[in-house]
Amino acid sequence: MNEPIRIMIADDHPMFRKGLTMLLKSLPNFTVVAEAQDGASVVPLALQHQPDIILMDVQMPELNGIDATREIMRHSPHIRVLILTMFQNDEFLFSAMRAGARGYLLKGADQDELLNAIQTVSLGGAVFSPTIADRMIHYFAGIKPMQAESLFPELTEREVEVLDLIARGWNNTEIADKFCLSGKTVRNHVSNILHKLELADRAQAIVRAREAGLGTGRD
Repeated sequence: MNEPIRIMIADDHPMFRKGLTMLLKSLPNFTVVAEAQDGASVVPLALQHQPDIILMDVQMPELNGIDATREIMRHSPHIRVLILTMFQNDEFLFSAMRAGARGYLLKGADQDELLNAIQTVSLGGAVFSPTIADRMIHYFAGIKPMQAESLFPELTEREVEVLDLIARGWNNTEIADKFCLSGKTVRNHVSNILHKLELADRAQAIVRAREAGLGTGRD
């Protein structure tokens, strides 16, 4: 039998936090291992309990959820953070993704959407509510592309090409086929890109590349 997903909830609103805890504890596939009522307690509790996922509010006393996410990623990058907030402005959204969050969901999401998001993030995916996804599409559509070599001087020409395809949603096998490379070579390129740009994973690479105007060409 699969182990339940271990969840920590970080939110300064007691009613919301307790309600979410009761919901998750009532389901067999989830277990709540810790609750944080303010930003100051989020990081030490996360490092102590090592949850699979943190449901993180953005605005909390003493330390906001974005800075808390960044600090947790620095110490325990395997912990996955799903932002759960009332705020949908672009500044919070992209700051959260840069900090290492794997998803951004609004508190108005229904129960099924929330549970599906937790499952997806636990499996390594990235999740955005429909409203947030629409904002991202419009944001990226308005970005004018620049010359890739001036955007990412630390990358080789091939690495920029790989990053462009990652931003389009291509997987490693598709990239390998396009350039007639081995899967290991593509994995090395991806690893080099993440290391050179100081990114945690492909989700952050996609955000960074799209902000720079990559990933918008025709396939």
